[in-house]
Amino acid sequence: MNPQQTAPIPDMPTLFGALADPHRLAIVETLAAGGEKTVGELAAPFAISAPAISRHLAVLESAGVIERRINRQWRVCRIRPDALAAVEGWVETQRRFWNASLERLERMLGENANTETTGNEEKKR
Repeated sequence: MNPQQTAPIPDMPTLFGALADPHRLAIVETLAAGGEKTVGELAAPFAISAPAISRHLAVLESAGVIERRINRQWRVCRIRPDALAAVEGWVETQRRFWNASLERLERMLGENANTETTGNEEKKR
């Protein structure tokens, strides 16, 4: 796919599904750390067949996580930062929600503990 025809970012289940496999996650981490890599460079660390690597790359590409292009005789892959930004945005939204929920729970537990302490002191008198 050429840069002018960038695929839209798919839904989060598709993105997370693509990232759920350890091989695909390692491929994404490699691309994120080192920029563009050829298919051969991506396949080198794994003890799996070339067709298996190709299938993993196809899943990542169809999920919108990577882009592949042909540069002479090489097939070059790179990360789509917008896809990772979508994952990061989703995670950030979840983090804010759960932090706020836990803060409310802590306040409620603190208020409850204060009420119980006050109630016990009154009973002792």
